Amino acid sequence: MLSNSPVLVLNQSYEPLNICPAKRALALVISGKAEMLENGLGSVCTSAESYTIPSVIKLEYIIRRPRVERKLSRVSVFHRDGYVCQYCGQEGQLTIDHVVPRFRGGPHTWDNVVACCIPCNRKKADLSLEQSGMKLKRPPVKPRGNYGFFIPQRYLNQSEQWRKYLPSYVFSQS
Repeated sequence: MLSNSPVLVLNQSYEPLNICPAKRALALVISGKAEMLENGLGSVCTSAESYTIPSVIKLEYIIRRPRVERKLSRVSVFHRDGYVCQYCGQEGQLTIDHVVPRFRGGPHTWDNVVACCIPCNRKKADLSLEQSGMKLKRPPVKPRGNYGFFIPQRYLNQSEQWRKYLPSYVFSQS
């Protein structure tokens, strides 16, 4: 249980850096390399002492990361679109759709790719938006800013304690 619990790791500047196992987070806190900001995963007892298991830690030093541009991938498109079909608004099993089909000269770029449910993808097929009669909920755009870190889908809304340390886009994208 201890090693499988996710812990949010923040840089010294409170910028989200990583999600690590509770066992690693506890080791960082005990060694003085991190400070526990939120607890909530229980405690671990040794023969000498009892330790509270953190759910959010902040490193005592700055980790400098290069600012990288988010690569275009299925997961990053789903994340940008809030894991919601951009045609009907349904959640669930998603795929990607090229707004302007590739065989009609549409590029594989941020502003031409959206998250789409399978029924809407079949309905639109290789047609343009006008031909299919479908409308987008939001136009696709390239994400702004640095997206070196984002919360994987399985951790969204995992912990209420994480909310105050994470950007609002992580929890509501509809």
